[in-house]
Amino acid sequence: MNQSPMRFIRQDIQSMHAYAIQDSTGLIKLDAMENPFALPAELQSELGARLGALAINRYPGSRIDDLKKALGEYIDLPAGTSLMLGNGSDELISLLAMTCDVPGASILAPLPGFVMYAMGAQLQGLAFHGVPLTADFELDEAAMLATMGEHQPAITYIAYPNNPTANLWDAAVIRRLIAEAATYGGLVVMDEAYQPFSSRSWLDEIRAHPLANANVLLMRTLSKFGLAGVRLGYMVGPQALVHEVDKLRPPYNVSVLNAECALFALEHAQVFARQAAHICEQREVLIDALGKMPGVTAYPSDANMVLTRVPDAQRCFDGLKADSILVKNVSKMHPLLGECLRLTVGTPAENAQLIHSLQKHL
Repeated sequence: MNQSPMRFIRQDIQSMHAYAIQDSTGLIKLDAMENPFALPAELQSELGARLGALAINRYPGSRIDDLKKALGEYIDLPAGTSLMLGNGSDELISLLAMTCDVPGASILAPLPGFVMYAMGAQLQGLAFHGVPLTADFELDEAAMLATMGEHQPAITYIAYPNNPTANLWDAAVIRRLIAEAATYGGLVVMDEAYQPFSSRSWLDEIRAHPLANANVLLMRTLSKFGLAGVRLGYMVGPQALVHEVDKLRPPYNVSVLNAECALFALEHAQVFARQAAHICEQREVLIDALGKMPGVTAYPSDANMVLTRVPDAQRCFDGLKADSILVKNVSKMHPLLGECLRLTVGTPAENAQLIHSLQKHL
């Protein structure tokens, strides 16, 4: 008898759940930390003409180098570092796990945090060590240092700011964690996915103290910049380290369409900067309104989302959805997130509808 080919599919993969994306058809979409503002009409036409003129019958060529150069200029790439591109930050996370897959290697990250850190470890067959945050969503320095001392993880992820808690952590604590990782040759990856909305960037630390950050890689994405549909991430770090990770990057991992969209966006960076500033203003409006609701706690945010604790997360989630508003119910993700919703900051009109609906369903 023929045997099922499932016998060759790893058992841990068969036991996994695929990354879930909520159906947002017909709903105000406030669940995925996307920039709610579309490209202005005149820029849509201009971008369309540029994309239409691309040689899509050819593999990506020197235009990818043009994008790397433009990104380097945009962020003022620190001396002694280089930059590589990924198909979103998710690909970079996978490549990092693959790069560091040596016997006994593991990955560490605070919890709750971005789920792809643990998934990247699991898919590569590496151990994952999750260290819970404190009750007020700060890094538990003692627990982090103890875990690093015991397991010497190859990679320690620090999201700056964190998802889903949206806060920046104490820079002094992060410096000590970086120093601890350096004692055994571990990498620290600073994930700045929400940098357009953040009051601080670790890139400034890298510029000011390059030797102290010689084991640090910094990841960013253009998703929150306003190009979530383009799928483009990038990573910055010491040239020797980035060179090794870049060896594993699939050829032509960034399409000519993605690259041209990103170049176009960087040429019009002021448009996206104004959008980010508007989102930050609306974030404060949303936090202020949430703070006036009985039984509701809105946590400080340096991202384009607000973690909010409500009396009954499922009831509020269902009520909002009945009013055609989709948010993220994170209350089951981790014990620290009990009765919490993650609210993406939307347009003024979307935020007003969110506030009105949430008041109704508390």
